[in-house]
Amino acid sequence: MLFIPLPFVVALLLGLTLITLFRAREKKANRPFLALIGLCVLQSISVGVRWGYGIEDVRYVLPIIAGCLPPLVYASFRSLMNDQPATRNFTLTGIVVSPLIILLLMLVYPLAIDFALISLFVGYAVAIIALGRSGPDGLDEARFASVVPAHRALYIAAGALCLSACFDFLVLLDFEWTRGANVAAIVSNANLLGLFLIGLTASVAEGSKVEPEAGTEEPSDTPIPPSTEDREVMERLEHIMQKDRLYRDENLNLTRLSRRLGLPSRQISNAINRSANMNVSQYVNQLRIREACRLLEETEQSVTSIMLDAGFQTKSNFNREFRRITGLSPVAWREREVWKLVSTHKNGHPD
Repeated sequence: MLFIPLPFVVALLLGLTLITLFRAREKKANRPFLALIGLCVLQSISVGVRWGYGIEDVRYVLPIIAGCLPPLVYASFRSLMNDQPATRNFTLTGIVVSPLIILLLMLVYPLAIDFALISLFVGYAVAIIALGRSGPDGLDEARFASVVPAHRALYIAAGALCLSACFDFLVLLDFEWTRGANVAAIVSNANLLGLFLIGLTASVAEGSKVEPEAGTEEPSDTPIPPSTEDREVMERLEHIMQKDRLYRDENLNLTRLSRRLGLPSRQISNAINRSANMNVSQYVNQLRIREACRLLEETEQSVTSIMLDAGFQTKSNFNREFRRITGLSPVAWREREVWKLVSTHKNGHPD
């Protein structure tokens, strides 16, 4: 009977995800996230070959692949932020330097490889968490429709890196206590949990970035009163939103909004935070739901058609935001409005 190592199953699932994302022509592929999923596939296959079939030569490749993973996770989420070229170059340098350090240790001091990998995984996990501290608005290159899932995926990816570091530490302990008797099982489980989480979170965040046209904090419990400058920004923002209906653009993000207003992203986000006590994606979704309510009340369009016209891409996101803001589902909202009209008609024209 043919034996199929568990990491091969992970590689297959992530490979299918990668193929699906490549075929999604309606959105621009975010290359760092695609590369991240591809690297997870490669590592899963290598782990399966090494520990499933006992091919020893693969052990020289595995640490180098592992050294590429943390900086690539960081670079992927960093690509959702509107950074300066110097910052992007520094991020890309980490992708090159990290595996080179592992390669150097393999040649000079192999015993330090595991400690170096643990440090890389934990260090980059902390750096990724630091990226998320600015809130969803900090991912200003991400679509407003998917910025919240992408922000959540960021923390899950950081947790997956910490999980991988814990498993690496268990491998060290197992070699110390049992001379590696349980390493195969530990590595297989680490691959199943860690890489699968990283791959899936990458697939969630991959669709967040939009093609560019030819950062900020979450609202606090004690909001800062808006300044005169904030009110001026809000007036300009509301004017352009109502005039051009930018909220209906499914690819709208903070960077595009910044270009249309001619203002820094930070200034726009801070103005919304302080004036409306919400982040930018919540502000835009509120306008979209307001438009959807109008269409539900005044037209006979289907709910799906209204969802798309209002600027949403998925039913799940539309229904969630609609219920959050109105307390009702779109269908219930329409039925309530119809009932109001019927009641008004009867009251105004009694039999």
